[in-house]
Amino acid sequence: MKRLVRLSILPLAISGFIVLFWLLLKDVTIDVLQPTGQIAQEQRTLLIFTLALSALVVLPVFTLLSIFAYKYREGRGADYTPEQEGSYKLEALWWGIPIIIIFVLALITWSTSNSLDPYKKIESNNETVSVQVVALQWKWLFIYPDHGVASVNELPMPVDHPVHFKLAADAPMSAFWIPSLGSQVYSMNGMSSELNLIANKIGEYKGYNTNINGQGYAEMQFTARVTSHDEFERWVEQTRTSEETLTMNNYETLANPDTIEEPLFYRLGDTQLYDKILAKYMHSMPHTPDQPETHDHSMHQHGGH
Repeated sequence: MKRLVRLSILPLAISGFIVLFWLLLKDVTIDVLQPTGQIAQEQRTLLIFTLALSALVVLPVFTLLSIFAYKYREGRGADYTPEQEGSYKLEALWWGIPIIIIFVLALITWSTSNSLDPYKKIESNNETVSVQVVALQWKWLFIYPDHGVASVNELPMPVDHPVHFKLAADAPMSAFWIPSLGSQVYSMNGMSSELNLIANKIGEYKGYNTNINGQGYAEMQFTARVTSHDEFERWVEQTRTSEETLTMNNYETLANPDTIEEPLFYRLGDTQLYDKILAKYMHSMPHTPDQPETHDHSMHQHGGH
């Protein structure tokens, strides 16, 4: 009877920990585990699968560790056979299982590296929305070149429409991430990276800068506001009539290091604004006094790829 009680202590402790963990988190929203976008949902599936696969090794190892520590403890009187040779069956077991797991993980890594590539366009019957993202100190600028509008710290998106992002920075490197929707991508000055996301549920989702880049980075958050397509179009039409126009001149003021309390919205006065921000960090090619200065246009075209 005592032996049965001792053997049941570990399973009961593990079960109690799982129940306690569930009670603490059952009313908590964890964006990564409760995604609302196609990409984030695929990433959650990958996360759960790899966790379960890892548990095939971790749980037996720690269970056997506890059993061995108890069974072969000092004073237990267990058999001691230091001359015993190895077991081919056991060696096949503890070498074979990890090899199989690593092989499965390698296949998954290869597959998802392609399917979840942030540069890969999302197939959809709905029109793709283009957004140019500029990380500033300490706020986010969103430019909609095809719609002629821009916003700061609020990212309107139509539901079920793919969004193609181009990302750069006019500040220290930042990391653009909307946990509910998917992948994190870095925004760097002088480079243009890309990201494709889609939101499948109307709502408001927090976006973050997850890279420490100065005293205001913790407040460098924004709201991805996912609406119906009609409501998104109404926002575009309303913003196009805004008295606030975003040009390179007033952009320089906007780019000054500070935080803002409320989102800002602009009519886009310069459709080349994103390219001009990138060009600020393009270095000239080496030249001699007899040779006119030229600029490296290839960097401008391919930065970030």
